[in-house]
Amino acid sequence: MSGSALIHPFSVLAQHENEYIKIVSGEGVILRDDAGNEYIDALASLWLCQIGHGNRTVIDAINAQLEQLQTYNTFAPFSNGPAVEVSEMVRARSQHPDGRVFLGCSGSEAVDTVLKFARRIHQLRGDADRQIIVRRTGGYHGVNVGGTSVQGIEPIRSGWGDLLPHVVEIPNDDVEPAAQLFAEHGDRIAAVISEPIQGAGGVILPPDGYFEGLRRLCDEHGALLIFDEVICGFGRTGSWFGGQTFGVTPDMFTFAKGVTSGYIPLSGVVVSREIAELLESDPEKFMHGYTYSGHPTACAAGVANIGVIESEGLVERASYIGTKMEEGFQALQGDGMLAGYRGLGAIWAADLGYDAAETREAFLKRGVISRPVANALMFCPPLIISDAEIGQIFDRLEDAIRATSPVTA
Repeated sequence: MSGSALIHPFSVLAQHENEYIKIVSGEGVILRDDAGNEYIDALASLWLCQIGHGNRTVIDAINAQLEQLQTYNTFAPFSNGPAVEVSEMVRARSQHPDGRVFLGCSGSEAVDTVLKFARRIHQLRGDADRQIIVRRTGGYHGVNVGGTSVQGIEPIRSGWGDLLPHVVEIPNDDVEPAAQLFAEHGDRIAAVISEPIQGAGGVILPPDGYFEGLRRLCDEHGALLIFDEVICGFGRTGSWFGGQTFGVTPDMFTFAKGVTSGYIPLSGVVVSREIAELLESDPEKFMHGYTYSGHPTACAAGVANIGVIESEGLVERASYIGTKMEEGFQALQGDGMLAGYRGLGAIWAADLGYDAAETREAFLKRGVISRPVANALMFCPPLIISDAEIGQIFDRLEDAIRATSPVTA
C-alpha cells in the first residue's frame, strides 16, 4: 500500500503521515492539534502571521469578498478594486511611494519576477550584457528556479542540476569582496539581491555600513540593488520594511508573507519611479504575469491585514517585543544557558552552542514552536504576542535547554 498522497515541503519524504502534528485550529498566538495539545506559535507559522491567528477583521473581509467576486484575472483589459487598493497601500508605506507594484502569490514568484525585471531593465537601457546577479552567502530567496539559483544556502541550491547562469556569490559579513567583484565585473552586474535580515539563513544581521556599501557600489557601477522583504516586511523589524530600518533604499523589493499574515497567499514587487518610467517607456506588451496576479480575494485579505497592523500599532509593537525578547535572552545567557543571541524587532535567534534539533523537539513537547538552524533556534512571534506569552516562551525554553544541553542535561 502506498503512503500518503501529500508531499510535505522540506521534509524526509519517507516519514509517515501519522508522524506529523496535525494542526486543526488557531487563535491569537495559540495553535491546537487534533490531540488537543496547545502550542505557542513563536515562529508565526513561517515568519509571516503578524496579526496572529483567527483575526475576525481579516476573516470577515475575505468572506465579504468571496460573496462579491471570488476571483478574476487582471490581464488587460481587466482589473479589480482590491488589487488596486492593496497596491496603493503597500507603496504608500514603502520607500517608493510613487513607484509601482506587481502582484503574485508567493515570495518565490516575487523573487523570480524581480530577477526578470533586473535583466529586462538593463535590456531597455541598451545594455543586454548586464546579466550577473550577485547573491550573498546565507541568503534565502524562495525555491523557484530563479530563487534557487540565487540561494546563499548551498544545501537548498544543490541537487537540482544546472540552474540560472551568471550568478555570483559574495560573503554576507564583509563589503570588500563585493567591491572587488564590482571592480572586476561591474559593467556586467545587473543587480545585487539581499534580505535586510537573513531569516532562514539563521537571523543574520548585516555588519554596520554593509548595505550603505552595497548601495554605493551599485550606484557607481550602474547596477540595481534589490531587497527581498518577504520575511522582514510589514512591521517585523520595527518599520514597515527592513530597508527603512537600515536606512538604505533599494531600487526594487519583493514582499509576501506578512502582507496578508498568510491568511491567503499574496506577494509582489515594488519598483522605484525611475524603473517604473523605464518599464512604461517600452511600447511592447509586458510579457510577464501569473494567473493569480491581483487575485481579488487575496488582495482583500491584504487590505484588511494592513489595516489591522496599522490600527493596532503592530509596527511599533515589534520594537517593544524586541526589547522583551532581548531581556529574556540576556537572562539565559547570563545563566550560562546560551552561547549568544542575535536579532532585531520581532525576529531573533538563540545560539545554543550545539546542534539545536534535540532542544527544538523538547521545546515543542513543552508547547512552543520554533525552528532550528544549525546551533540556533529561530523566533519570529506574531506581533500581537503578550508579555505573559513571551514569559511563557522563555520559561519553557529554559526548561527545554536544561533537559537537552550537553552541559546541563
